[in-house]
Amino acid sequence: MLFLDGIPGSSGRAAKLERARALCAQGAALFCGGDPVAAREPLREALDLAHRCGAAAFEDEILAELRAAGARPRRRATTGAGALTDSERRVAELAATGLQNKQIAGELVVTLDTVEFHLRNAYRKLGIGSRTRLAAAL
Repeated sequence: MLFLDGIPGSSGRAAKLERARALCAQGAALFCGGDPVAAREPLREALDLAHRCGAAAFEDEILAELRAAGARPRRRATTGAGALTDSERRVAELAATGLQNKQIAGELVVTLDTVEFHLRNAYRKLGIGSRTRLAAAL
């Protein structure tokens, strides 16, 4: 994997776009090599980077590659608050107010497993590891 952030003389945005290009090329190569499943992760990461850089045309190109590899991306952002589904956001917001998982399940009329599933996904997408950081991440 190519990490260009911090290279002297390169802007953060330019470095992120270059990294996105490299990840897209890696994903395309894996797909062309007959491994569409392995191609999806670098393509997802490339999509997220392109989205964060505001490179809409490049995002469209990566989305096409992802779909060709069999992925069905729902959102262009894969990290951060913008990547949360409506259900993940609802559960995370209730958790951020201090409700426990069982209380959230009762409030939303879903199972405890569903609440835990959405919270796990929210933590991963937000890049946090604890409930105490939810409010700031949202």
